[in-house]
Amino acid sequence: MTHPQVYSPELDTYLLLECSLQELRPGDRVLEVGTGSGYIASRLIRETGIVATDINPFAVKEARELGVDVVRTDLMDGLCGQFEMILFNPPYLPTQPEERIPDWLEYALDGGVSGREVITRFAAQVGRVLAPGGRILLLVSSLTGIHEVGEIFRGLGYDLSMTGQREAFEETLVVLKITRRE
Repeated sequence: MTHPQVYSPELDTYLLLECSLQELRPGDRVLEVGTGSGYIASRLIRETGIVATDINPFAVKEARELGVDVVRTDLMDGLCGQFEMILFNPPYLPTQPEERIPDWLEYALDGGVSGREVITRFAAQVGRVLAPGGRILLLVSSLTGIHEVGEIFRGLGYDLSMTGQREAFEETLVVLKITRRE
């Protein structure tokens, strides 16, 4: 059971894990940004070396209890080195300022007014830690605007393809595979 201030594994978590296992190559060095409970990272530890990050101190504690090498930071701040595969299930819910709740769980949910604010910051920074030939697996919701997220990355010189999709209650979940344009 996860701490009440930590995002529990849900359909989006399971979809990203499934796509990650399909995409994983021998020798990949993997980074999971925003690990939450550590569910995905703890499953991938069996297959490869993985580092995880999260801004939430309760999430960091939970992930560490699962044996995950996790750094408490915002996105990838302070990380050195490059990773062949980067995973991110970002906070993507469109959230108005008056809807915000002042707690740690909010960091896992609040994507800003458009739902793309954290994704936009991630897109601007991820190239620094993405290895040549590396790929990003990004979970996106139809609530966030899948096309709009694609445009953010295309504008920064990336190519995208879809590697997984699930219908949820009021949204479509998609995992985008993002690579640097050749």
